[in-house]
Amino acid sequence: MAAAQGTAARLIEVALAEVGTVEGPKDNETKYGAFTKANFLPWCGSYVMWCANQAGVKVPNTVSTVAGADAFKKQKRWYDNDGVNVPEPGDIVYFDFPGDGVDRISHVGIVVKADAKTGIAICLEGNTAGAPSGDQRNGGETCKKERGFRKNNAKKLLMGVVGWGRPDYAGSAAAPVAPKVVKEKDATGKVYPGETIDPGEAGIHVKTVQTALGLKPADGQFGPVTKKAVMAHQKAKKLPVNGVVDAKTWKSITGFPVK
Repeated sequence: MAAAQGTAARLIEVALAEVGTVEGPKDNETKYGAFTKANFLPWCGSYVMWCANQAGVKVPNTVSTVAGADAFKKQKRWYDNDGVNVPEPGDIVYFDFPGDGVDRISHVGIVVKADAKTGIAICLEGNTAGAPSGDQRNGGETCKKERGFRKNNAKKLLMGVVGWGRPDYAGSAAAPVAPKVVKEKDATGKVYPGETIDPGEAGIHVKTVQTALGLKPADGQFGPVTKKAVMAHQKAKKLPVNGVVDAKTWKSITGFPVK
């Protein structure tokens, strides 16, 4: 039985059924491009959009992969490939392959699964090549690919993953990556606020942590870069490594009082 419409599982089912499709007879001619009214153009984004439409999943227009990534960022549903975040099934993953002569996001696919230990993700992609030696962003085929999302991945695969967007799937508990606002307990930001400071929050206490860690800009937004720096500090100081600023981590990073 097919997975429910509007879910990540359904998007993966639809995309998987398309594996083996080859463009033609003309260059870049596909039903995916016909659907997006972008036929005869590079079609990895059109493939994602066609599959999403068939699965009842809403995704931004990603015929232009750069524009698609920007749209996810504006929706606060973007995750940078920062060495901490791990893609999830159904994420829309964006690539910039090193050494291909195009220094920007230029390819997109759908994540089937990802392994944080190996640093490898299984992806479904249109307009790629099955062979590693083929053109990975304009190869003319729909393929199931292994992609490294960590530089030191287990199979030493080329690492081209820039980041990924997460659609608002039906029944998903995942909220947008919108920043929470820290409940300010003092106006200076130099006293622990009495509760943990978590990734996704924003405020003066986050800025204090960023400044103490030497992060620039210290913008008060607890994003992936701040989380990575907090975790590195926790590891160095033999504190629990979770990226959350509790009372002990606050005192260790800032030197300011807990209360």
